[in-house]
Amino acid sequence: MHDKPFISESKIRLALLHRVGDICVIPLSAYFCHGLVYQSLSLSNFLGLSVAISVLIALWLYPAIGLYRAWRGESTGKELLNAAQAWTFNFLILSFLLYFTKNADSARIEFFSAWFMAGLFSLLGVRAAIRALLNNARRKGRNKTHVVVVGDNGLATSTIQNLKKAEWAGFSVKGYFGEGEIAGERRLGGFHEINEYLESDKDAVDQIWIAMPLSKEKEINQILEELRFATQDVRLIPGIEGFRLINNSVAQIADMPVINLQVSPMTGINRFVKAVEDRVLAGIILTLISPIMIALAIGVKLSSPGPVFYRQERVSRAGKPFMMYKFRSMPVDTEKNGVQWGNAGSKATNKFGQFIRKTSLDELPQFLNVLFGDMSIVGPRPERTQFVNEFKHDIDGYMQKHMVKAGITGWAQINGWRGDTDLQKRVECDLYYINNWSVWMDVKIIFMTISRVFRDQNAA
Repeated sequence: MHDKPFISESKIRLALLHRVGDICVIPLSAYFCHGLVYQSLSLSNFLGLSVAISVLIALWLYPAIGLYRAWRGESTGKELLNAAQAWTFNFLILSFLLYFTKNADSARIEFFSAWFMAGLFSLLGVRAAIRALLNNARRKGRNKTHVVVVGDNGLATSTIQNLKKAEWAGFSVKGYFGEGEIAGERRLGGFHEINEYLESDKDAVDQIWIAMPLSKEKEINQILEELRFATQDVRLIPGIEGFRLINNSVAQIADMPVINLQVSPMTGINRFVKAVEDRVLAGIILTLISPIMIALAIGVKLSSPGPVFYRQERVSRAGKPFMMYKFRSMPVDTEKNGVQWGNAGSKATNKFGQFIRKTSLDELPQFLNVLFGDMSIVGPRPERTQFVNEFKHDIDGYMQKHMVKAGITGWAQINGWRGDTDLQKRVECDLYYINNWSVWMDVKIIFMTISRVFRDQNAA
């Protein structure tokens, strides 16, 4: 029999430990920052109410986004990213409430900025400490989940290898059941011997992983029949890695198990948080840059005849068209002979037009599109309808980038794929963003865009 873990990772106990730590971080970090900023630990009624609201948001939000899901296969980095994202979501919602109730004055912004950073690092510290204790226990052979793999094909081999490589996950592979041989691995018996092995020592195995492709439905059913008396968790590795997967997961829908192969991450709570992120940031940014936009509008008007803004139909989420705004940097009749595809800035007829295209200042009105809900601040760059209809036939995965709203900037742009660059590479970057989206990824892209936009000579 294997040792019982000295640190219980049952869903209830671990979730309780995390909940207590997560909630305690909120008021403690607030008091710390209040003392730092105001040299006092006595919170005003308003700030005390803000802390209470943040706690209430956390009690609702954190479970809703799966922060207390007890799944040991998640890496430390992923867990910390999820925790950071949850705290950021919390603060975005709180900021949204403060901004639209006109309570975000400069003095309070100093406190809230400090509170956000202190709360973030405290939360990550608590999470990292708990995970460090668990990882240390696993390295010493404690807190292990004992697994047997069923299968003898390449999929079973890769499953065993991946479980062994992920030491931090705390899996111990006891061997495999199959009719063939897997080099270097312990064969426990054939498929028909699984139940006998489990009955011999019920505590020897915690989980059974069936590593077989979906094409072997008959064999999988036979194995499940063999396991009809088993009380262990049973998992299936179906071998779908060869498919183009976007935000893949497994769900239970209408009493049916469903494998999500290509699903937009912007559903449920994620969609709400992304909308709050976009609206709050767009509102703040438009307020801050309004003097710049007025100056640019005057510059456009004085530098060439015609309207200040240039409206152009682009395609966003689900292939829906919308009118995108830019400061006009080209002559009004540039496309009198039809839609054209050309180098950035090549059609600007004056130095001012060249300047705003080169520095991407012509893109600033798109924050209005974000405020109206047509675009996001971060997402795949939108293309014109005519080109979408052309590219979707020529570029692999092109339409999948429309699973989220189009953005002002994106993963492709900060990696140098802007303007007249390799469209396939741009799409690959867009799909990477969709598959790995998080609020922190958005924050990273925003800051990298700010640092690079004035150096990039190839504006989109």
